[in-house]
Amino acid sequence: MGNTTILTVIRKEPSFHQPMYLFLSMLALTDLGLTLTTLPTVMQLLWFNVHEISFEACFAQLFFIHTFSFMESSVLLAMSFDRYVAICRPLHYASILTGEVIGKIGLAIICRCVLAVLPSLFLLKRLPFCRSHLLSHSYCLHQDMIRLVCADIRVNSWYGFALVLLIIVMDPLLIVLSYTLILKSILGTASWTERFRALNNCLSHVLAVLVLYVPMVGVSMTHRFAKHASPLVHVIMANIYLLAPPVMNPIIYSVKTKQIRQGIICLLSQRDMCLR
Repeated sequence: MGNTTILTVIRKEPSFHQPMYLFLSMLALTDLGLTLTTLPTVMQLLWFNVHEISFEACFAQLFFIHTFSFMESSVLLAMSFDRYVAICRPLHYASILTGEVIGKIGLAIICRCVLAVLPSLFLLKRLPFCRSHLLSHSYCLHQDMIRLVCADIRVNSWYGFALVLLIIVMDPLLIVLSYTLILKSILGTASWTERFRALNNCLSHVLAVLVLYVPMVGVSMTHRFAKHASPLVHVIMANIYLLAPPVMNPIIYSVKTKQIRQGIICLLSQRDMCLR
């Protein structure tokens, strides 16, 4: 509901057809995809006590979950670039981030994430699953399924390591780099008021980055270093990993972004021209 509301507000209000809000709509679409991919197995387990899933459905869910997770990371990286251009190159903002450029960025994000996940899917599908078929979570994750394989998984492990470096490590580093440049530019401004305004504009994005990467790192650390921990730990970490970003992002942007908050109020009250 939160992400659909934000998408509706951005679509209906012409003043929101700007790079910052277009990237926000990409983030909301990614969160919706992540939620809709996860919900079928979570709901059938919690509501109907169905504990089984076919291998084909599990592989499909694995593909979409990891693709949308990587897409969220890529969209946050694109949003950090948007903030860098808006603060450090304000006079060139409109000429750099045109509609065509934003479209190409969106297409590049999709291609990057799909092409990153597909090889790991094919590498996993060729392996025999002869151990217990009991999964740790209410959905299919690569880290979880690889434990059920009774064959040499070195190729899978090395590819997974390369994927971690390419996306889970490189994206946050680039985001940190962009904010380092932003801070350098902000500290060079004349007044504290301008500094506060610039930092406040970035706060919602920083919170969205933390909401994604803290659970992502947590679930990876749990699988690697807490293999013998209580199953409850794995279940809680995995559910936070997939549920926290789609739930928290609409709240963060609704609370911290005045224009989005006003747009939601207008949508709910059905008043025309309330943003003018």
